[in-house]
Amino acid sequence: MADGSLSPSFATLVQRFFVEHLQRHREVSPRTIAAYRDTFQLLLSFAEKHTGKPLMRFQLNDLNAKLILSFLDYLERERKNGARTRNARLAALRSFLKYAAHHDLSAVQVIEHALAVPMKRFERRLVGFLTREEMRAVLEGPDPTTWLGQRDRAILATLYNTGARVSEVAGLRVADVILDASPSVHIRGKGRKQRSVPLWRTTADLLRAWKRRLPRTEAHDPLFPNRGGAAMSRSNITQRLSLAVSAALREHPQLSQRAISPHTIRHTTAMHLLQSGVDTSVIALWLGHESPATTHMYIEADLSMKERALNRLKPQSPTLGRYKPPHQLLQFLKNL
Repeated sequence: MADGSLSPSFATLVQRFFVEHLQRHREVSPRTIAAYRDTFQLLLSFAEKHTGKPLMRFQLNDLNAKLILSFLDYLERERKNGARTRNARLAALRSFLKYAAHHDLSAVQVIEHALAVPMKRFERRLVGFLTREEMRAVLEGPDPTTWLGQRDRAILATLYNTGARVSEVAGLRVADVILDASPSVHIRGKGRKQRSVPLWRTTADLLRAWKRRLPRTEAHDPLFPNRGGAAMSRSNITQRLSLAVSAALREHPQLSQRAISPHTIRHTTAMHLLQSGVDTSVIALWLGHESPATTHMYIEADLSMKERALNRLKPQSPTLGRYKPPHQLLQFLKNL
């Protein structure tokens, strides 16, 4: 921990935060790095205009609560960012400030006040999910007589069984699926966390049949390859889901009015587990939620659905400037 006389410069702190703290020590994902980088690029550009101080003279003490509040207000008023985006930017700044507090004692009081800037509350939209019959129709949408159809059925069954994120399913390898006496799948989740999810018998049967159709079955080969043999991308899987939904329209035309993504399948898994009496703590582990509190939104959605059903039984009341070369710190962030 540095004393006030040996405190590193603001630019040095930012660079160490990205290179040493985020990349080396915490090993966060490239997507998190990109999100934090974008936050600092926006903040530094705003701070330079707002304070009139060039970045080369910017200090950690300048990143005070007043500046942060002005920056957050700018995001909402001028960039038209919603509360979720505003809170994500603030979370990135909080992470940096907590790191900086250990390296610049002279700014501890300013940092404490800045960390007190609150997250903004917002109304969560109720999660969208499919009924059991709608989900069944989507699962049966792909043509089982073709290689692509068999693969797509296996993908959709895995998405529904595990409630996994689309990126997690896209990253599955042959060795990640265990199909012996206790079938399960090993999933690498956000923040490099791993979890194992049991497979239902129907899913295990589909995956056994699918593995027999795989062109390559080495441990590190993708479980769901594209025609070229490479792992499918998130957009590939999303596209194949759209085709399955289109096929399900014959039986459930109401699906055409809804936006159905792989994340909808994730919500569907959680809701069906909840409605089957599975405890929320188990669902949180099943889905890989870092906090069981995240799973609470499914309880709210289920209660809201029951409330709407109840309300149907009773009457409703009516209710361009001169070019300037970028500052060295901005150039560093741009090159991350």
